[in-house]
Amino acid sequence: MEKVILASRNKGKLEEIKAILQKFGMETISRDDAGIPTFEVEETGSTFEENSLLKAQAIMDVAHVITIADDSGLEVDALSGAPGIYSARYAGENCTFEDNNRKLLQELDGVPEEQRGAAFVSVITMLFPNGEKLVARGECRGKILTELRGEEGFGYDPLFMPDGENRSFAEMTSEEKNRISHRAKSLQILEDMIRERDKN
Repeated sequence: MEKVILASRNKGKLEEIKAILQKFGMETISRDDAGIPTFEVEETGSTFEENSLLKAQAIMDVAHVITIADDSGLEVDALSGAPGIYSARYAGENCTFEDNNRKLLQELDGVPEEQRGAAFVSVITMLFPNGEKLVARGECRGKILTELRGEEGFGYDPLFMPDGENRSFAEMTSEEKNRISHRAKSLQILEDMIRERDKN
């Protein structure tokens, strides 16, 4: 089986990506299991695509096997796409999910419901040792609520209600969320891309 190293340490992401890549005879392992030295990749890009590539390239430079990385975040229409690539540290370095949610609510204070549109974005980059690159971008549109709702999930989930739903991501089970999430969409696009690649 071809080995694929995932740049993330997130076990949930590893399981999701593993499930897809094993269909193509690929075995996905985490960077830790691959023995990649511990180093943080500086996310100096200005887009999800650039940061996703930076992370994948950093692992590729060390391991020289197929590498996969993702970058994701929340883009809010009324805030010109913020927090965007800064989603994890919106309220500052070492901030908590609660800090970020508090700041987002403050920034949107007084913004009417019809102007609270937003999208969760996930960009997955898959790099091959021969220089080939697959980039899959998935988006889940929705709106930002005026108060936290739900106990599940993490990050901005309690404030994000996907289009066509009457519950926030944090009010859904992980299975329900994973069926419609931005990452589910980018993984589906990636799967289609790999299938197309294998045909050629």
